[in-house]
Amino acid sequence: MDMIDQLKELASRIRKVKDSLQTEEATKNALIMPFIKILGYDVFNPAEVTPELTADVGLKKGEKVDYAILKDGKPIILFECKKSENELDLNHASQLVRYFHVTEARFAVLTNGITYQFYTDLENSNKMDSKPFFEFNILEFRDQHVEELKKFTKSSFDIDEILNTASELKYTRAIQNVLAEWMIRPSDEFIKAICSEVFIGRRITTGIKEQFAELTKKAFHQLIGERINDRLKIAMAPTDTERKTINQTPPDEEVSDTEIITTEEELEGFRIIRAILREIANPNRVFLRDARTYCAILFDNNNRRPICRLRFNNPSRLAIGLFNGKEENIFQISDLTEIYDYSSQLKETVSSYIKPDLTLVNPEEHQGHA
Repeated sequence: MDMIDQLKELASRIRKVKDSLQTEEATKNALIMPFIKILGYDVFNPAEVTPELTADVGLKKGEKVDYAILKDGKPIILFECKKSENELDLNHASQLVRYFHVTEARFAVLTNGITYQFYTDLENSNKMDSKPFFEFNILEFRDQHVEELKKFTKSSFDIDEILNTASELKYTRAIQNVLAEWMIRPSDEFIKAICSEVFIGRRITTGIKEQFAELTKKAFHQLIGERINDRLKIAMAPTDTERKTINQTPPDEEVSDTEIITTEEELEGFRIIRAILREIANPNRVFLRDARTYCAILFDNNNRRPICRLRFNNPSRLAIGLFNGKEENIFQISDLTEIYDYSSQLKETVSSYIKPDLTLVNPEEHQGHA
């Protein structure tokens, strides 16, 4: 299973249990240790992941950090953990700052099991920065976030490579924060710069600056809205392979309802199911065939080999239909990531279709050779 699939699976479990975690220890066991495991480290090997690593820092004796990931016996990443319900605040993680100073680790992570803040020492050597250079939220991540996270995996970990991109990540995020602030409250300097580019012929008075402040906010939102719409149009357009699997109809059947529209949610569900099944079958053998009341996912585009049905016609009541033989069992889901919870059933259904074909011998031909 790819890293992104593992993260989605963990995210689905987290949504179910996070409200029941009452202690920091429960957060570690249920949320943080599985995350470290996804990074490729053996959480049960103290030579690789050491819990409660202790060091004496100045007058403070017995300082501990919750987890230290080790390489060749030396810490490379430090983890300080808080309860899942807690907001992350570096002022409440002073031991992480002190421990970073006295170890050879170049990276420190402050986490509540949902958000992971990654720190290093870009500003002053051997002194942990006051702001993270990278933040990963397991319940709200994008593909590019996973690509950055992969750099911290056991198989890819390279200090120099991470440090080379850490500065870019940190300042890109800072610029985004400034732009986001300007969208709401554009600064005087920004308004003056805008006016100097587009306003010609009159002195820039206080009234004009106020007028352009509102126009700038409106222009920002319209520009972003247009960009989002353009991206959505591209994202919602099926790929060539998806067009083939969606539109191909067996010769013995005809689609009578020409008003059926395959939604983006159905396409995303289709992609998730393909991702789940690619461990046991070629994804090109998994087809989508939409209908009025459900969206069928079929094996080899054969309606006698149903994998499941996506019942997404009611956006407020999503459901997936799983098959036990010919019987369909319907399960409600709160969001698309919960499809991963049914991975074993989906694989079991497809496995029943992937059996060695038996070559049947024509009885008459067999007798002729006797």
